[in-house]
Amino acid sequence: MPNTQHPMLRLLSHLKQHRITVLLASICSILNKIWDLAPPLLIGVAIDVVALKEKSFLAEWYPDPKDQFLLLTVITAVIWILESLFQYFYDVLWRNLAQTAQHDLRMDAYSHIQNLEMQWFSEQTTGGLMAIMNDDVNQLERFLDQGANDLFQVGTTVIVVGGIMLFLAPEVAIWAILPVPIIVAGSFIFQRKIGIRYANVRKEVADLNSTLNNNLQGITTIKSFTAEDREIERVSQASMLYRDANRNAIKLSASFVPLIRMAILFAFTANMLVGGWMALEGDLSIGAYSIIVFITQRLLWPLTRLGQTFDLYQRAMASTNRVLDLLDTEVGIIEGDLKLSNISGGIVFSDLSFTYPGREVVLNDFQLSIPAGSTVGLVGATGSGKTTLIRLLLKFHELQNGKISIDGHNINDVTLKSLRKSISLVSQNTTLFPGSVRENILYGNPNATEEEILEAAKIGEALGFIEDLPNKWDTNIGEDGHKLSGGQRQRLAIARAVLKDAPILILDEATSNVDNETEAALQRSITKISENRTTLIIAHRLSTVRSADIIAVLENGKVSESGTHEDLVVNNGLYSRLWKVQTGESTKGSY
Repeated sequence: MPNTQHPMLRLLSHLKQHRITVLLASICSILNKIWDLAPPLLIGVAIDVVALKEKSFLAEWYPDPKDQFLLLTVITAVIWILESLFQYFYDVLWRNLAQTAQHDLRMDAYSHIQNLEMQWFSEQTTGGLMAIMNDDVNQLERFLDQGANDLFQVGTTVIVVGGIMLFLAPEVAIWAILPVPIIVAGSFIFQRKIGIRYANVRKEVADLNSTLNNNLQGITTIKSFTAEDREIERVSQASMLYRDANRNAIKLSASFVPLIRMAILFAFTANMLVGGWMALEGDLSIGAYSIIVFITQRLLWPLTRLGQTFDLYQRAMASTNRVLDLLDTEVGIIEGDLKLSNISGGIVFSDLSFTYPGREVVLNDFQLSIPAGSTVGLVGATGSGKTTLIRLLLKFHELQNGKISIDGHNINDVTLKSLRKSISLVSQNTTLFPGSVRENILYGNPNATEEEILEAAKIGEALGFIEDLPNKWDTNIGEDGHKLSGGQRQRLAIARAVLKDAPILILDEATSNVDNETEAALQRSITKISENRTTLIIAHRLSTVRSADIIAVLENGKVSESGTHEDLVVNNGLYSRLWKVQTGESTKGSY
């Protein structure tokens, strides 16, 4: 259910650890504006000194007009210094707060995303998430950097100037202050209307980012299908929707300042006329009239910036809602308190049933027992549930029915960190990180020694190609390892998993992207890879699991048969049929 609390209250609640900085920055903004409003008063007093000399306001303390000017000069210097000092303070405080707040929100959002279940990720787009953690967070930074100070200073101006004018000439003050409630009320109406339009802008920029991200990742496919023109058109459509959403917001935003200027024109001219008449009649001194004229401008013209300030504010609030809604997303995976340690790796799947939302049943009353230290092959047709089984073991999804146990411990009772630390995974879709070969292998165990890294590379059959790279271990492999071949990337992933040295090793189609020679080398290493650990191998190529202790064949969400390769070949079941197809003995049946 969406949070209906005002976004500013939600934001202040989330940034409560910075409340002292907010308070200090606010005080500095207010004091800076107070000193900024003092010069018109000094101008009025100076005019009175010139006009009235020994009868001026200051004459009671300093009869000589020259002494009065010396005093005004000193006061002016002090005021300018104080104004400049507090401007420096508020500038530093607000801008640093903006940077800190955006950093905290971005990291809070990223940390929270890390804890969400994989099902949630399947319903999101990478571009949309990037828009939240970059564009939306940056909108908040822009408001704190400038808009927050403007709001405090406008509020201070209205209060201070209104008080001074009521003290000097209440009749004139009424005309000057009259438009202020109208302007403020109009600003709130504007705020509500523009907020809806900026929420649409944030949606469209997320969609645009998603399209761009998807196209950049799929550039090889786009080029191979000569679909560049189609994708340019798709991006153009998304960009135009974003442009049109902004135009819709700009149309309303741009009308705000001209309307405010009309209200200001009325107040300023009425103020000048009424005050001038009073000065001519002698009811108002020349100095007081001068103060009113100058200070009216100080009151009314800053209100024209309300449009820009509310524009920043609404952009920030629309973005803040998106960020905080993400942070309010509940974590669907429930973990226990037990920490797994020193496990042998025995795994039992009991009565498992699982269905992805809107799809057919994947696992149905699934049963499988894997002895500690054994090597088990999982085979079956696409969609039979092999990878889903692994995702449930890693608790990427919450179990719906049944139980998974490791060494007799229900995985619902253990912490996610200790569970996943106990398992090394090499998946078909290898993910590598920008950096060197060494850094990517070390991802499995940042504290590993050089000897351990070298041994992991040997077991992963990666040492040969690493030594042939231009900078060997220090070669930068690029984003997601794009400078390497598919087989090289997969070998690094296997070495990384070996270095993790977890008691359970999972190879999910880990040899699907390697050539026959490398696959043969990896098969020779399987015995060594699986030493002292439980190994699960998911494969379409049955040759990969031929030497496994147990091969479980999945069909219709269950284990239809299990045994050694030799046993299954002579059983004339699904495995036997698939084996004959892959070895060329039969042309019937396939994955």
